[in-house]
Amino acid sequence: QVQLVESGGGLVQAGGSLRLSCAASARTFAAYTMGWFRQAPGKERLFVASISAWSGGNTAYADSVKGRFTISRDNAKNTVYLQMNSLKPEDTAVYYCAATFGTPRADDYAYWGQGTQVTVSS
Repeated sequence: QVQLVESGGGLVQAGGSLRLSCAASARTFAAYTMGWFRQAPGKERLFVASISAWSGGNTAYADSVKGRFTISRDNAKNTVYLQMNSLKPEDTAVYYCAATFGTPRADDYAYWGQGTQVTVSS
């Protein structure tokens, strides 16, 4: 069982930045593919970014965040990060961290955090 705890959310003005963190309890954290998803009120949960296991050499981003968000991992700290720059009001959502083995399809991740709220004011 893997426990994921997100932090770093909050209220920020448009154009600002936030860095989300996700701390994992997994003993073999490095072996997990990690992802970030978000869900706005009344909308479905959407993929934001993912990073491959081990060295994290492969990353992927939703088109809506490319060039603004960066996912990274620190295996020594069992933590994955999402650096969010140039935030827009449409980035407002609850952000979820997820973990799984292998290469998941869509949101087919085995473990999920409780989420952290990000609100971007205009």
